[in-house]
Amino acid sequence: MNMTDPVADMITRIRNGVRARLPKIDVPASKLKAEIARILKDEGYIANFRRVDDGQQGSLRIFLRYGPGWERVITDLQRVSRPGCRIYCGKGEIPRVYGGLGINILSTSRGVMTGRQAAKTGVGGEILCNVW
Repeated sequence: MNMTDPVADMITRIRNGVRARLPKIDVPASKLKAEIARILKDEGYIANFRRVDDGQQGSLRIFLRYGPGWERVITDLQRVSRPGCRIYCGKGEIPRVYGGLGINILSTSRGVMTGRQAAKTGVGGEILCNVW
């Protein structure tokens, strides 16, 4: 299966998994996706993630997180920059997500980080996705 946007695929799988109240989902692994998963974990949106080796590309097993009554921690994820339409922002124009309640994940020259970290570090970059 030829996939033009693996990150959008990962985001969609997480969104669908959360809506279906699944405990975990698997996505094909890549360095970028592992970085996105790390940020989601650091920011408290997912419980954990682990790399599963299958002899080929391997996959990331993402353990989704819910509140005590199985309410969703992630309301939604949105792909911002796409392969057909890249969206970049400078260090001074990083948008706020959901009035500061959500996060955006940027790919910068200093690696993948949240919009908040990027602003603190003083770098801009490509806005990969918004999470709230």
